[in-house]
Amino acid sequence: MASLKEIKTRMASVQSTRKITSAMKMVASSKLHHAQNAIENMLPYEAMLEHILKTFLVSTPNTDTQFDVQRPVKRVALLVFSSSSSLCGGFNANVIKLLMQVVDEYHSKGLTNEDIVIYPIGRKVAEAAKKRGLTCVCPYPELAEKPNAEDCREIAKEVGQKWLKGEFDKVEMIYHHFKSAGSQILTRKVFLPIDLTEELNADKERDLTSTLTSKEAQEYMKKKGVAAQKKNDSSTVTPLNDDFIVEPDLHTVLQTLVPKLLHLMVYTALLDSNASEHAARMVAMQTATDNADELLKELSLQYNKSRQAAITSELLDIVGGTVNN
Repeated sequence: MASLKEIKTRMASVQSTRKITSAMKMVASSKLHHAQNAIENMLPYEAMLEHILKTFLVSTPNTDTQFDVQRPVKRVALLVFSSSSSLCGGFNANVIKLLMQVVDEYHSKGLTNEDIVIYPIGRKVAEAAKKRGLTCVCPYPELAEKPNAEDCREIAKEVGQKWLKGEFDKVEMIYHHFKSAGSQILTRKVFLPIDLTEELNADKERDLTSTLTSKEAQEYMKKKGVAAQKKNDSSTVTPLNDDFIVEPDLHTVLQTLVPKLLHLMVYTALLDSNASEHAARMVAMQTATDNADELLKELSLQYNKSRQAAITSELLDIVGGTVNN
């Protein structure tokens, strides 16, 4: 059995660790709130662009662009979103695992590492790709920590130009889709060739109202918030007159709008990944704090038992000495 001093030393160590995990949980919660605000601010633009593109698709269902051409897959680009720091549970491990599965899938189709180009957004996935011997393009190493719409535009523009030149035959994205603070879905999505109908009908559901991680708390808040739902929803688009006058022609306008949609897809994936990272770290730190509390209870019980045993032993020695005398 450990001595009282050893138990007290371990209790002090656990208490110190608990302070760290609790502080990190609060920091992650604050960052998650800012990430949710960033997504919420982006939603009106996303909804308006979606509204315009859907209107065009309804009016001309057979609209084709240079970005939807199907080609034999000989060279692939993967846009992979992870974090640049640790202590976020299985967030990075899941992304890297899916990346390796995708790479192995393309290897089984005859492609080599030279035929697969990785655009890693985040230091963790960049390190994993380099260890695997994959070709990495790393122009934006800090983008995972500080989302930037202009950098996303540059990435979408670069990938789109290489697609048009025939340097890539297929482009995919791997990231976590943020549904709520307690639910982040690992997603693999085709970026190019783009399917406008599929992209515009994709699941974009998000709960940006709270940072609660437990399902029970989320259900309670949902039931409680039904009556007090926000009257002004930023994601709702005001109905427009859809009788557009398109100049110079629809094909030219789509050639401008589709690159904007590609930019939006990259930026949305980045914001989703960033929010998912903070949510995953908040859950991990909350779990670590709870485990520390349980461990402190066990150590406190063990300390009290050991202390009581020591007192009892001393009393028996005293009583035994008295009897002998």
